[in-house]
Amino acid sequence: MKFKLPVACALLAFATTSAFLWSESANTQNLSSTDLKHMVQSARTSEDYLTLASYYRWRQQEFEQQAQSEKVELDRRSMNSYLAAAKYPNPVQSSRNRYDYFTYEAQKMSAQAARYESLSARADH
Repeated sequence: MKFKLPVACALLAFATTSAFLWSESANTQNLSSTDLKHMVQSARTSEDYLTLASYYRWRQQEFEQQAQSEKVELDRRSMNSYLAAAKYPNPVQSSRNRYDYFTYEAQKMSAQAARYESLSARADH
């Protein structure tokens, strides 16, 4: 009985915090490609550029997290590469391709974020 109350309080606090953070970040993170294109075309102020930079930094972090988890999977599959040697592409190569893709996309997002951060700095002057 004593254990249930702290667990319930912790779950309630977690749910409340998660909902708040999600609603705060939902404005820029859940953009459709059409909305993103519109924002890029209509961006003129420093705030617009910072919003775009924030979006691309968020995307960069998402790709880096995916690359990290794929790296773990790649390492795991590399230890058992003899099991699926007859398949093409074998699981190791498949994981390596996914890891490379996520890393490449993270670099692209970083470049885009840096571009909009630069534009924001220029718009201030």
